[in-house]
Amino acid sequence: MTTSYLPLHPEHNTLFNELHARPFPVLSQGTRVSQLALLHEGQTREAEVQHLTQLCLHLGFPPPANSQACQHLHFGQLELRWERHTEFSTYTVIHAEAAAAPFLVPALSLLPSAWLAQLPGKIISGVHIEIHALPTRAPDADSVRKHFDGHRLISSWVIDRKARLWTAFRLHNDSMGRILIQNGSLNPCQLGRLVRRLLELETYRMMLLLAFPLARQMAPALTSMDEQLATITAEINAIRDLGDERLLLSALSTLAAEIEHLRSQTNFRFSAARAYYELIQNRLAGLREQEESGLQTFSEFLPRRLTPAFRTCEATVSQLDDLARRIDRASELLRTRIDLTLEAQNQELLHAMNQRSQIQLKLQQAVEGLSVVAISYYLVGLVKYAAESLHEMQLLAHPALITGLSVPVCVALVWRGMRQLRRGLGQ
Repeated sequence: MTTSYLPLHPEHNTLFNELHARPFPVLSQGTRVSQLALLHEGQTREAEVQHLTQLCLHLGFPPPANSQACQHLHFGQLELRWERHTEFSTYTVIHAEAAAAPFLVPALSLLPSAWLAQLPGKIISGVHIEIHALPTRAPDADSVRKHFDGHRLISSWVIDRKARLWTAFRLHNDSMGRILIQNGSLNPCQLGRLVRRLLELETYRMMLLLAFPLARQMAPALTSMDEQLATITAEINAIRDLGDERLLLSALSTLAAEIEHLRSQTNFRFSAARAYYELIQNRLAGLREQEESGLQTFSEFLPRRLTPAFRTCEATVSQLDDLARRIDRASELLRTRIDLTLEAQNQELLHAMNQRSQIQLKLQQAVEGLSVVAISYYLVGLVKYAAESLHEMQLLAHPALITGLSVPVCVALVWRGMRQLRRGLGQ
């Protein structure tokens, strides 16, 4: 039955098949596995696929058919699995043929050394895993230690005591780690899942620890910033004027910018560390370990050393967040003080302006009074000239009397005119 008529999402098939994008290997007893994890360091997926193509051509096999982020290449009994992740890529070499003794001939040594030297990126993790049969006689640490250059061993039974794990979590002479699996009754699928889980543990713990040096490097800077903030906060109470407030606000703004710069530079690394830590806890739980008397298990050894590093990173993130919050509170307090200072200054300015307005009003009233007198004076003068002219023409007998009587009339008319003018301007 066809379903081509269904309105499928464009990513439907891709998302569904994501469950099968990176399948675990099916491994038999006697298999040797080596894995390298490389940080991308700016290397593109196309560059890595091209490097895989060079290996195929060198060994006389067909190159990858596509440039997908997961490639499984088979070279006879040798298999190379390349997987590209967000920050790193893994190269897993699987050889299904047992060596005479553990780690005598690692699977990685079967690839051309010149090709390995040109791998794109920088190696962050490397480990050899070998699967051997569980001896009929219970193995002891002394008999296994020789395969780990005499280092102290970590060991446990896993998956209902069906297999025994051994490691030293040390770098050996080839700068690689080693894990020995002594298989009792695990089937090939279970062995594949176990190996996959161990490989992820090794890679994720190294990726988590990338954040630890960064946290230690930031510690002096954060301590200095904390002291600067404490000094600025103490000086808030000693502010004398608006200039001091502005200087402190400028210092707080500079400190806030430095904090945000640090957060933007480190946020991804610390967030990734948190994700890797949770993945490590999940993978350790999946081992279902049982302790062997006198030896530490993976679940005892790894968290005891990884957790302090992870907590240091978490404390650094908390300190950054705490500094940012304290700077915000101090800035808010300082801005409130500045607003109150400005408001007080504005009140004083308004009071001064009100006083000036009252003075101006009084001056205006005085000027208006003088204006009434002056205009009345000139108006009476005009009446006097008119009365004297009429007297000369013998039309008016007493010009001085007319002039004197016109004084109150002129003053009243001018005062009324000024009053009407003032009312008109007020409208």
